[in-house]
Amino acid sequence: MRKLVHFVHISLDGFIDGPNGEFDWTIMGGELSAYSLALVGEADAFLYGRPVWDMMSSYWPNAESMSDHEHDLAFAPLWRKTPKVVFSRTLQEADWNTSVIGGNLAEEVTALKEGPGGDMILMGGSALPGILAEADLIDEYHVVVHPVVLGGGKPLLGHPARRLGLDLVESRSFDGQTTLLRYRPKSA
Repeated sequence: MRKLVHFVHISLDGFIDGPNGEFDWTIMGGELSAYSLALVGEADAFLYGRPVWDMMSSYWPNAESMSDHEHDLAFAPLWRKTPKVVFSRTLQEADWNTSVIGGNLAEEVTALKEGPGGDMILMGGSALPGILAEADLIDEYHVVVHPVVLGGGKPLLGHPARRLGLDLVESRSFDGQTTLLRYRPKSA
């Protein structure tokens, strides 16, 4: 069965974006960039909710014309070639090697996990990861904590209706600035 990995950046106070939706606070140093590129480079698919898709699709198709950051230049071609899935009830179609799914999230992700292929990376977001976490469909969490307090925004996993037990399987720092916390759900 394919593994679903949630890869996300958060602030020290647990938000994935700022009070006004800002995502200008992440620090992509060389070590974190290398880790990120290795993780996503092995994935067979990237999964997004609609808000994150809108942000990603407005930047990565033409990132080279907007940035000269080493990470951006390395990730942009990878993003374009990797199959993507967007979960949305309003979006009908998307470009850049992307499928749109608007049905029952748990059923659709279960079908993806049971299908052929390698691991899938769920990038960012709050509501979609919260729903998938509550349905026990996320196999690993790769949470990168950045040295910033945002004072508000979207919480890491929305608002799950039940407690989710996790085991810490790895922690490390990158570039002397950010910290990776890698978790797996507790075994039943």
